[in-house]
Amino acid sequence: MQHRLNFVGLDFWREQSVVAGMKRRAKSVRSADSQNQIEIVSKIEEINSLTLEALRVLWRAEFRCEPPKGLSRDLLVRTLAWRLQEKDFGGHDKATRALLDAYAGGKAAAMHRRLKAGTVLVREYQNTRHTVTIMPDGYLWQDKTYPNLTLIARAITGTNWNGPRFFGLRQGPRKTNEQKATSL
Repeated sequence: MQHRLNFVGLDFWREQSVVAGMKRRAKSVRSADSQNQIEIVSKIEEINSLTLEALRVLWRAEFRCEPPKGLSRDLLVRTLAWRLQEKDFGGHDKATRALLDAYAGGKAAAMHRRLKAGTVLVREYQNTRHTVTIMPDGYLWQDKTYPNLTLIARAITGTNWNGPRFFGLRQGPRKTNEQKATSL
């Protein structure tokens, strides 16, 4: 039986991929059989029917802290629904947790960003506009395909440049206060 749910923009069966991506913890986590899924759906329906104040009370009970002040009813419902699924099926795997920690810490998540074929990079250098199109097999610049951006940056500037940095895809290393003082 496929019970279709659509509330607050949530579609349990369509968003089930979240559950599929969760780490399966041995013994402490129940299997995701259809009866278990139906129970979770009914619990999520119950959470969705709660008032804002009741959601905040449930949040306090679940997380043992006050809910963030700016959190909308929709986000309270989604977070509590996630928590319910996390308890039943397990949380994120180690790689996903590391990626989320990097985003939360403000670290360069650009390492994980992949540019798709067809993306056009534009850089102006010495009053000349240079456009590079990302192709499946390399980078197209002035009707010639290059294996990497560094070769293109070198051809444009005549000096050694980090290609991704030249095109603004990566920041340079951050200088500490001590390094800044010595470079003055």
